[in-house]
Amino acid sequence: MSDKQTTIKGMYVMDRLEDGLAERMSRRLSELDSDLPRLITDYAFGSVVARPGLDLKTREMLTVASLISLGNATPQLELHMKAAINVGVSPEELLEVVIQMAVYAGVPACMNGLASYRKIMNEKGLVLPGLKEEVE
Repeated sequence: MSDKQTTIKGMYVMDRLEDGLAERMSRRLSELDSDLPRLITDYAFGSVVARPGLDLKTREMLTVASLISLGNATPQLELHMKAAINVGVSPEELLEVVIQMAVYAGVPACMNGLASYRKIMNEKGLVLPGLKEEVE
C-alpha cells in the first residue's frame, strides 16, 4: 500500500471514531511538526487500527482497557471512550471494560477510569447503566 493510501485509510478510521477527528488532530499536530500528522495517521490508524482481524468495536474496547492500565493518559482515554460509543460499544459494555481493569490494572486505575466513564456518559447525554432516568 502506498503512503497516500495508508494516510487515506488512517484518516477514514479516525473519522469513524469521531467525526472530524482526522482534520482536528492533523491541524493540532502540524502546529508542532509538519511530519507528526502523517506519522500518527499512517502508523497508528492506517497501519495498525485499520488492520483486518479485529473489528473497530473490539479494538476500541482494547484501547480503553490499555489506556486505563497506563493510568496517565486521561485525554486519550476520554477520546477513546467516546470513540468506543461511536463505533457501537454500549454504555454497559464500556462500564464492564472499566470494571475488568480493577483486577488487572488495580483499583485506583479502575476508579480513575470510572471518573472518565461518568464524564463521557454525561457529555454524550447517556444514562448510566445503573440508573433508570436521565443523568443530570
